[in-house]
Amino acid sequence: MITAVESSRSELAALVGDARVVSDPMACAAFAVDGKVPTYVVYPPSAEQVAAVLRHCADRALAVIPCRNGTKLGIGNPPARYDVALSLKDLNQVWYYEPADLTVSVEPGMKLADFQHFVGRHKLWLPLDPPGAERASLGGILAANASGPLRVAYGGPRDMVIGMKIATTEGKIVKTGGRVVKNVAGYDMGKLLIGSYGTLGVIVEASFKLYPLPAASATFVFAVDTLHRARELRRSIQRSHLQPMRLLLIDAEAARLLRKDPTGQPDQIGSAASLLPATRGGAEVWFEAAGSPRLLERNERDARELARAVEAPIEGVDASVAESAWSRLAGFHTWLAEDDPSLVVLKVTMPIAALEDFLGRARQEADRESLRLAIFAQPGVGIALLCLLEVKQGDALRGLIDRVRKLAAEIGGALVVERCSTQLKSAIDVWGPVGDDFEMMRKVKLAWDPKGILSPGRFVSRI
Repeated sequence: MITAVESSRSELAALVGDARVVSDPMACAAFAVDGKVPTYVVYPPSAEQVAAVLRHCADRALAVIPCRNGTKLGIGNPPARYDVALSLKDLNQVWYYEPADLTVSVEPGMKLADFQHFVGRHKLWLPLDPPGAERASLGGILAANASGPLRVAYGGPRDMVIGMKIATTEGKIVKTGGRVVKNVAGYDMGKLLIGSYGTLGVIVEASFKLYPLPAASATFVFAVDTLHRARELRRSIQRSHLQPMRLLLIDAEAARLLRKDPTGQPDQIGSAASLLPATRGGAEVWFEAAGSPRLLERNERDARELARAVEAPIEGVDASVAESAWSRLAGFHTWLAEDDPSLVVLKVTMPIAALEDFLGRARQEADRESLRLAIFAQPGVGIALLCLLEVKQGDALRGLIDRVRKLAAEIGGALVVERCSTQLKSAIDVWGPVGDDFEMMRKVKLAWDPKGILSPGRFVSRI
């Protein structure tokens, strides 16, 4: 008996072309999610064909996961079903670009690095530096609402999108917002899709507001001997005239890993390598300022005065290595995972004022289980990424996650397991307990995806 999945190949080929429907097991395996492999990978070349594929899959109850390079596919619960990988690789065109108005409309399959090169010709950029930025697509970044240290100055993807086109499971293209910054009609609808992890619809075009590239930038590293002093430093920065473009706190373990090259040998990223205290409680605060040479001079002067006031040694990072250092800091998921496939990453959001105390308590919990921990935190926005290294599966890890999640909840925060083994995912909900807004989320899911074919089981409470 031929199943609905097996009989769909010719129908999908009629929609997008035979060469754009791949069923080779080896090719499909490249799109596996938590051990589940799709039957087909479909490469639609247009927004209309994306919508047509979604309608076909909805009509035949085929589960679909939108993707591009897969840099965000590890986030979320294992899919309940997975029949079709919907690759947006060929949707990579710029449809509208007006440098003078700082606006652009682009398809989701374009990689962030290619996009930055395109608008960089006019000294513009999209100030996003999410993990995996070198390979990440714009669509994947929006679907995950992914951001990095630049968030302290520019906000996240939600703050940069002014309009969208969305393909629905009914086969329609829905427009929201517009192509000019002042047009905000329907903007909230677009916000629903940003951070929905491909569970509501498929973004087929996004309009962004762009920003001028900074004239110049300078990076400094403060060394602190305790998290208490890190809190003093953060408060002093917040009270000062300093306006960081990027601000990141890394603990001693993360600092050590940062300065290793792929062969495992020490790498001199900035002269600040000698600053970090030998104690495990030590940390570094990386600070980047941007603007005119005169403004940078003032920032350096103010930063050094502040460092003396809080007794935190400071050194500048040479411009020749600062860019690569920030890239490595923002993309730590990638290079840590390459060296350690067992890597577990916990993302915690919390009130800014609670960050340093929380990190100290999380460190204690990791020590209690003899787990190796590296911390990458954004003190200016209240985000901490806790990286557990050389992890062995078992109740100790589950217990640690439960306790750290409870600590986060006590201070008004939340914890998501961003990366872990499929084995662990089968035992926990990576998103944690549902909140008061879950019933609304469930209704939104039902309205946008009534047959439940988009990334089923992957989001909160496995909806």
